Amino acid sequence: MIIPDFRISPRVDQVGIEERASRVTKRSIKKESKMNGLLLALNMIDLTTLEGKDTDGKVKQLCYKAQHLHDAYPGLPTVAAICVYPSMVKTAKQALGNSGVKVASVATAFPSGQAPRDVKIRDTKYAVANGADEVDMVISRGKFLMGEYNYVFDEIAAIKEACGDARLKVILETGELGSYDKVRRASDIAMYAGADFIKTSTGKISPAATLPVTLVMLEAIRDFYYVTGKMIAMKPAGGISKSKLALHYLVMLKEVLGEAWMNNEWFRFGASSLANDLLMQIVKEKTGLYQSKDYFSID
Repeated sequence: MIIPDFRISPRVDQVGIEERASRVTKRSIKKESKMNGLLLALNMIDLTTLEGKDTDGKVKQLCYKAQHLHDAYPGLPTVAAICVYPSMVKTAKQALGNSGVKVASVATAFPSGQAPRDVKIRDTKYAVANGADEVDMVISRGKFLMGEYNYVFDEIAAIKEACGDARLKVILETGELGSYDKVRRASDIAMYAGADFIKTSTGKISPAATLPVTLVMLEAIRDFYYVTGKMIAMKPAGGISKSKLALHYLVMLKEVLGEAWMNNEWFRFGASSLANDLLMQIVKEKTGLYQSKDYFSID
């Protein structure tokens, strides 16, 4: 594979991107398509707990929820994955058993990324050794903003090697990058360095995921696919808490990348609070009535 010169990544038309993203929010979604979209979005969620006060009990509860989203309505899909710190991977792996729900682990000194490379590699290897199916790494934003693109590329490649068979999600932390041009450049670096997913945010910085930023990243994935024939997955994370917004993301995904990406192998939501809103909307579509939030577990 020929690696491009990342100093001359494609420029992004800011007005065009924002206008197109805005048009997506005006799409009308009919009843059957809406229900299909709600169920699909539910199956694309990475339920996440990334707090200093996380305990084995909290992680086990979240894993139970992942498998029993709303038992009053059988046949609902599970979420895609549980995302935790490396120290909680073993607990999550045991709690999920053979459910088919993946275990994802953040690594590489999440969320800041401010650690030496050898520490990041050990962090990654520890998560994988404990059973992580997926690793969510953060790029070194300081190095990127200094223009040290080869450093960022080499670090991602090293973490990808440390992942072994685990899939690698590369978090750009787009809220710290400053422009769509930089989001596009970081997306290209991550994909050429070996990312399996590119991901907007840690959820710890504002702004997190937005429709325009996600559109920039989806177009980068499309262009990478045209050049290499390799599919890359996408994960917007942070700030997506309402079903209506999740459906807008799915409309954008379908229009930019097409049907092949419309599953949780190739698209995820990093948005735990989204699950309950989706469940409320699904019940509303089935019964015509909204249930109280008290009927759903607190994440």
